[in-house]
Amino acid sequence: MEISAVGVSATDLRRAVAFYELLGFTFPPFDDGEVHVETVPGPGAQLMIDGAELMTGLLGEPPRAGNTAAFAVRCASPAQVDEVAARVATAGHAVVTPPWDAPWQQRYATVADPDGYRVDLYASSSS
Repeated sequence: MEISAVGVSATDLRRAVAFYELLGFTFPPFDDGEVHVETVPGPGAQLMIDGAELMTGLLGEPPRAGNTAAFAVRCASPAQVDEVAARVATAGHAVVTPPWDAPWQQRYATVADPDGYRVDLYASSSS
């Protein structure tokens, strides 16, 4: 078994898609009335974004982003971790933990999407 998809919810799909495109994800075109979008298929897990209203209907309560759950995006180099975190900050999004050299030999940072989901950015320090 393997993880094939990661899902988050969004109060504004276009705003969420714009954020995840800053991280390097690619999405197909979608209409304003859509309640679900997925990244263009590629290697690794898919990213799925569901509208908060859809998730409220499915779960019986509004979705809430966790403060300890996150997913991670592997970057090609330590410099790319810094570059992506800077793009996120420049676009007005939260950089929760600025890039730093972790003791487990990775360059690491944590950013938050517009709805509060945490995304870890990392690269091997030997990259």
